[in-house]
Amino acid sequence: MRNLLEFREYLRVFYSKYDVYVKPAGKFLLAFLVLQVINARLGYMDRINSISMVLIVALMCSFMPRNFIVVCATGFILLHLYSLSLEAAIVGFILFFIMFLLFFRFSSKDTVVVALMPILFLIKIPYVIPVALGLVSNPVSAVSAGCGVAVYYFLHFIVSNESALTEMGDDDMMTRFRFIVDGLLENKGMLVVIVAFAITIAVVYIIRRLSVNYSWTIAMIAGVLVQLVILLFGDLVTETGVSVIGVILGSVLALGIGKVLEFFFFNLDYPRTEKVQFEDDEYYYYVKAVPKVTVSAPEKRVKKIR
Repeated sequence: MRNLLEFREYLRVFYSKYDVYVKPAGKFLLAFLVLQVINARLGYMDRINSISMVLIVALMCSFMPRNFIVVCATGFILLHLYSLSLEAAIVGFILFFIMFLLFFRFSSKDTVVVALMPILFLIKIPYVIPVALGLVSNPVSAVSAGCGVAVYYFLHFIVSNESALTEMGDDDMMTRFRFIVDGLLENKGMLVVIVAFAITIAVVYIIRRLSVNYSWTIAMIAGVLVQLVILLFGDLVTETGVSVIGVILGSVLALGIGKVLEFFFFNLDYPRTEKVQFEDDEYYYYVKAVPKVTVSAPEKRVKKIR
């Protein structure tokens, strides 16, 4: 355990010392990953479907605010959709415009969530996001999580029905519009996932703020169980086709990620808890003090031998 604590202190010192380099590098990697996945998933427009274009845009994102990554990703998606179908691009633009209004109004700091959610869906582990958000953020982050879910299901519908959209003639514009809008609005699986994620975030947030021992551990376990029950019940009622094994494995992974976050952000020494009582002229105070688990990173000493 001491080695892990020392490693955590090393990371903190390294980040505080080199954050001017770490932040741009992190934004570059995130933008590169997101844009590459978009090109691999869609890839309808050849002009932007190249590694050189992705590198240039990702380099631009590294020197811009994090929200610029979402803007660039949206631009890539709309251009690919335009190459496939004008109607898909228009519906996508309306959808993204509504989400931008919600995102920048309520949870503009959750850029990573919106960017990573579709990617985590592709690799079948999106269930870690609600637990993580409940631990380190607040219930408002449900907006960004919902936006990420909507983006994934919208793109999944477009890719799954690519042949149907291309086979419709030029005179079937309204038919394509209706087909895309109905496919998005009638997607019960998307609604179930959005509700499950929102409730999970709220449950984890409420429990982890309680003044009880091991509140973070209790919160993540309760959140995983709530998420699991809602998803499976929603699948039973609406027949969304949720993978039971995938949900269970994702929930186990969510617990693991939650414990890692707890170690870095809320590692407390509960056996050394102290309770203090004192008063002033108006109130009597009962204070519960739980010390943090800390350790100083050993300093390297170089001994010169003459």
